[in-house]
Parts: sequence; structure tokens; C-alpha cells
Amino acid sequence: MTPNPSTPAQPKHSAPAGQQPPDEPQRSRQRENPPDARTPQQRVRISSPLALLAVVPGLLGFEPADSIVVIATGQPGGEVQLTLRYDLPDPTVPRGAAAIAEGVMNILSVQHITTAAAVGYGADGAVSPVAAALRSRADEAGITLTDVLRAEDGRYWSYVCSNPRCCPTDGTPFDVAGHPVARAFAASGRRVLASRQELAATIAPADGERAAAMQLATRKVEGQVAARVGRMARIGHRIARRRLVAAVGQPMTADAIRRYRAGGALGLEPAAWLIVALRELRVRDDAWARMLPEHNAEHTRLWADLTRLAPPGYVAAPASLLAFVAWQAGDGTLANIALDRALADDRRYSMARLLRRALDSGAPPSVARLPMTPEEVAANYDAQDAAADAEAAEAAVAG
Repeated sequence: MTPNPSTPAQPKHSAPAGQQPPDEPQRSRQRENPPDARTPQQRVRISSPLALLAVVPGLLGFEPADSIVVIATGQPGGEVQLTLRYDLPDPTVPRGAAAIAEGVMNILSVQHITTAAAVGYGADGAVSPVAAALRSRADEAGITLTDVLRAEDGRYWSYVCSNPRCCPTDGTPFDVAGHPVARAFAASGRRVLASRQELAATIAPADGERAAAMQLATRKVEGQVAARVGRMARIGHRIARRRLVAAVGQPMTADAIRRYRAGGALGLEPAAWLIVALRELRVRDDAWARMLPEHNAEHTRLWADLTRLAPPGYVAAPASLLAFVAWQAGDGTLANIALDRALADDRRYSMARLLRRALDSGAPPSVARLPMTPEEVAANYDAQDAAADAEAAEAAVAG
């Protein structure tokens, strides 16, 4: 089964879906929570509105609110291929509902998905325009919406059923806590948090004494780097720093990965060195190339720890690596939250922007392949260093 992204229907996400300005990588759609590769897969059947309502929190990993959730299958009765979550748009903005419907149907069409269902969580005035837009665009796109529901305060309403015996006008009470679908997710070990905000809190910045200690440790590392670079002769300061940090940082990164795979963790000083080193692209790319899927849970723990610990200005690299391994595992929710942190730290950070575009397009976890091997990363950067040395030598002769 597959889960979701969150979208821009809030005032701060005002650009229509699929039309984000290049300088402002805001999220218009998010695949927040495809099947988690770290937990056993459970086969459940979504054969009723109640089953649909029971499956959504398990797919997302949290209880949705003020949201529209679309669950798509390749064909009727098939496995869930994709789950999309969007914030409900302001109902006073006419284009909000249409933009979401257009974005959803574009994604489903590109992925040759012909069947889907949708659930809106919130008041009638906010959900109904989106439901109407989805149904209209689905008809135009040749996509079957098997059900479209609205849920609020423990009751649900159907937009596709008008029979008062099964779909009364005052709604149908529901409680999914003991539903077989909910029990199947619980048995698989998949967490369902109370809200998306609760998940975001798990990688929120450290505070208090721990944050102060990390700030001090990071400043100490930067001082050590500056002192060592100052003693290096004849090559430019920027080149000297890059090479020094890479020479120290790459072995430390490999050691940290080994440590976490063995169930260990990092102290503040090694974590500070790693956080500083990851600002160099060679170190980050070397780490990225080592993110083997079979160690996904350990990698997720490593980058989540460093994302929490990183002071402002150092968050983008570990948060982007966390986003990659979360996407790799099918956890689109965590991936998007990590990207929020990365882009808040550096809105132009290329890796975060690349991953955001992939997630916003609904790209499945199978696309989250390693870009290069560690050996290829080394060869690429060695070639860059050799070119820089040749350029410096020519400049020295000319001078």
C-alpha cells in the first residue's frame, strides 16, 4: 500500500498546484507515506466507506485534519499505488479546489492510474468544493472515483451515494479504532500519530542545554578547521578548507554509518564534526552514495538525530539525506517534513529542491535509487580537484 504528500491550499501555499515559482520551492502536493519497507506488509481489503476511513490514517502515519486525501489503485480491486494528501484550500479562493483537482488528475494520468477514492476531512464548506472539482476532473480524465467521502466529528457523508437508508443526510457515525484494517496496521508495527504536527516534532530542532552544547561544539569544530586551514600553504583558502574537511569528514561519515548500523549513536563532538563536514558536497555525496536500502532504519535514525542536532545554517544536508532515506522506505510524510526543514534552512539547497520535485510529482520509492557509488563520487571529485590544481598552477605561473 502507498501514502502521501501535503499540499498548498493554505494561504502560505498560494501557488496553484504544479506552478511553484522556481525560487520558492513550496509544496503543492506531497506523497506522504507510501508502504513502509521497514515493516511487514499487510494485505487488507478496502470494501466499504468504513474500511476506507480506517485505512487512511495507516497509510499516512497520522490522523488527518483539514485535508483531502486521495488513494489511487492501478485498477478496480488492485493494490494501492499512491496516496496524496492536500491541505484544504480556503473556500473563498475560487481556484484553490480546481488547482488541487488538476494536480491530482495530472499525477494519476501520468502514472496510468484509472481508479481512486477520496476522503475530505473538515467542514462541508471547505470539503465540498474540492470534492466537486475532483469528481468533475475525474470524469474528464476517464478516472473512476469509487467513493468520495467527507468526515467530521466522528461522522461521514458520501458524495456518490444518495440513498438515505445507507447514507443519511445527517451523516453516518463511525469509529475505526477496532476495525480489521486498523488492527492490521497495528500488527505490522506501523505507527499512527495524532497529527502531522506530532510527526514533525520528532525531528524538530534540539532546544535547551542540548542545543546550546551543540552550538558550542559546532563553533569549536569550525575553529579547528579555520586554524588548520590557516597553516596550509599556497592554495586558496576555499580549496584548502574543502579538502581538509573532506579528508576528515569522509572517514567520519563512514564510521558514523557503521556505528548506527551496529545500533550505536554519536556523541556531541563527533556529531558536530559530521554536521560541519556535510556542508561540503563531496562529504554529503559520499554519504548519499552509501544509503543502501537494506540498512534503511539505521540510516533514518542517523540522519534524524543529526537533523535534530544541527544548528541553523547546518540543517540542509542532514535533513535532505533524511528525506532521501525516508522516501526510499516509502515514508513520504517524513520525507516531506524533512524537506521542509532543509528548505527552511537553505531555500536554494539543490538536493532538497530535487527531492521536493520528485515527491511533488508522485514519484514512487522505487525511483529513489543511489545516484552514484562511493567510488564514482571519489573519482568525480578527484577530477574536479585535479582541474582546480591545474588552474591554480597556471595562475601562479601567469602571476
